[in-house]
Amino acid sequence: MHSIFIRNVTEVAKAVAPLLVVVCLLQVMLVQSPTELFVQFLIGAALVFAGMLLLFAGIDIGILPMGRFVGSELPKRGSLSLIIAVAFALGFVTTVAEPDVLVLAEQVDEASVGRIPDQAVLYVIAAGVAVFTAGAMVRVILGWSIKRLIVGAYLLALGLALFVPEDFRPLAFDSGAATTGVLTTPVVISLAAGLSSVLAGRNAVSDGFGVLGLASIGSVIAVLVMGFLWS
Repeated sequence: MHSIFIRNVTEVAKAVAPLLVVVCLLQVMLVQSPTELFVQFLIGAALVFAGMLLLFAGIDIGILPMGRFVGSELPKRGSLSLIIAVAFALGFVTTVAEPDVLVLAEQVDEASVGRIPDQAVLYVIAAGVAVFTAGAMVRVILGWSIKRLIVGAYLLALGLALFVPEDFRPLAFDSGAATTGVLTTPVVISLAAGLSSVLAGRNAVSDGFGVLGLASIGSVIAVLVMGFLWS
């Protein structure tokens, strides 16, 4: 536990320090923002540091081990339907809780003045990730080619992009980036790694990774379909 905490302190410091240094240099040399605003920034940076530290510690201590355990236990139940259902559920609920996706949905709602509601964006993205997470787990079990699946998914996304309103194209591809956040990433990858670890003759690296890429393109396709239906 102590080693995990020390490692996370170092990682969070490396992540936050460059932003802190750059903003401080801008404050001194260029922008000279009001003192009250700069103090607010420093307080916010301290809260971000504390929040990221707790988040990463929670992921290392609980989420990753549980994800691997769930993934390794599911095949023992002998039900492909159960694996699909669990993967769908985990993909959906983790995306709904993903901070990056929540921020994206709120910004879309604000920028569109409510024309594209944040809840609609949030649940559409979550549904896309859930469907493709479930599909990725089926790929791990059946040994399908990751190359063909990813190429096919991106060709579908590019094809759909030709027929949707202009507003939805950048939103769709940004949603794919937002889903690869600090919550969805460890859950999806650890689930796949745990699943592949108990399958005979499988490689946890080749099978356990690539899953997140499929899951993220699911959100892109889902938002493009939303845009097609929205119009």
